[in-house]
Amino acid sequence: MILHLKTTATEAQAKQVAAATSSVLFHDSTRHVLVTPSKLKSAPTQFESLIDSAFVMDNDLQLGSRNYIDHTRSVKVGSVEIGGNTNNTILIAGPCSVESEEQIRESATFMKSLGVTALRGGCYKPRTSPYSFQGLGLEGLKLLSKMRDEFGFSIVSEVRDATHVDDVIEHADVIQIGAKSMYDHGILRACAKTNKTVLIKRGFGTTLQEFAQAAEFVLSGGNQNVVLCERGIRTFETKTRFTLDLCGVAWLKEYTNLPIILDPSHALGYRYGISDLSKACVAMGIDGLLVEVHPNPEVAKSDAAQQLHHDEFTQLIQAIKPVAAAVGRTIV
Repeated sequence: MILHLKTTATEAQAKQVAAATSSVLFHDSTRHVLVTPSKLKSAPTQFESLIDSAFVMDNDLQLGSRNYIDHTRSVKVGSVEIGGNTNNTILIAGPCSVESEEQIRESATFMKSLGVTALRGGCYKPRTSPYSFQGLGLEGLKLLSKMRDEFGFSIVSEVRDATHVDDVIEHADVIQIGAKSMYDHGILRACAKTNKTVLIKRGFGTTLQEFAQAAEFVLSGGNQNVVLCERGIRTFETKTRFTLDLCGVAWLKEYTNLPIILDPSHALGYRYGISDLSKACVAMGIDGLLVEVHPNPEVAKSDAAQQLHHDEFTQLIQAIKPVAAAVGRTIV
């Protein structure tokens, strides 16, 4: 259950209600909001004078539920708004990893020439092998900040663990929580304390309910700027890296109020089909697309097989624009 207290309720009164109902409490700049366990179906009568409205929920998908807010939330990616009343589909692109200043500058120059507004690049890499390239860390974040200052991009970069979450929050405009970190409550709770946009990727063995509830950790901490990213789940298939769950995307659009971004690069794992998958994603009326692009993918230090060459990415943009127009969307 979600309780909106009257704007006249004091913090002390809000804390009293929260203690009595075992609620999570935050202030949304207008009022105190309490989120109780979903098994609570009615508010205690002794607090009726403090409660403005109550929303009874079926399960612990609460703040992110369409039963609470019946439309897609408006969220900013840098200066670009997605969700809300917009028809924007933002294109976030760049290399899997920041490898050097020369590489990220070449990427930034190319993205700027195409009108891309959001540059992605990993600095702390959650690799499967301890012997693989682990990223440049803080040095990489500073390079991304430099590209933002020079080219005007919004920056998207990933948190690997809670030890450096503050560095990513400081330097990135969008904090990406990767598939391998989706269950890390330290990261989720740290991101709840900022107002920067948080992009949560679905774990490759995660149910839709678990995915949506991960967002609740951030939302219930007071940060309402959350975006969900479907990036493929692990199935019995071995010919592709993962399986992009477009059925799951349909469910997320129907039952959650959060903007949805899709990542075809990690789903397929091979560059040959990224353009076709991107067209399918855009046709669903999604809020964003996350694509990996590298100046020279063959020598990339991570995920070389799935990163597009520059000419391939140019062709991808040309391919998705008419699809976006056909469903009333605009690529930004």
